[in-house]
Amino acid sequence: MKITDDIELADWELTEQFTRSSGPGGQNVNKVSTAVELRFEAARSPNLPGPVKARLRRLAGRRWTKEGALIIQVEETRSQARNREIARERLAELIRAATVKPKRRIPTKPTRGSKERRLKAKKVRGDVKALRGKV
Repeated sequence: MKITDDIELADWELTEQFTRSSGPGGQNVNKVSTAVELRFEAARSPNLPGPVKARLRRLAGRRWTKEGALIIQVEETRSQARNREIARERLAELIRAATVKPKRRIPTKPTRGSKERRLKAKKVRGDVKALRGKV
């Protein structure tokens, strides 16, 4: 499964399990296993660089297991093939999002003028409060 130009996932890294789905479908819901659970062994994947794995883990949140697998569950449509397709698309989008390196924040300092304005405002506020006392 090709994600980007550099990243391509092998078949052994992905496992799919089909279960019966909830929601609309009438009698079909009780008979056909249309919901898909896609499991991607992210921690063991040799195709993902270390920093991408770390960002993917943060993006995945509760979908990341203790064993280092990423689990995506889809039961949107009544079609097993379409649910499988949606799950793979979601995995690809999540990995693409993890490949984007966040911009490094450069800490800035307040300007001299902003410091002076802040102190002046504090002084004015203090004067207003001081005038509230008994005459």
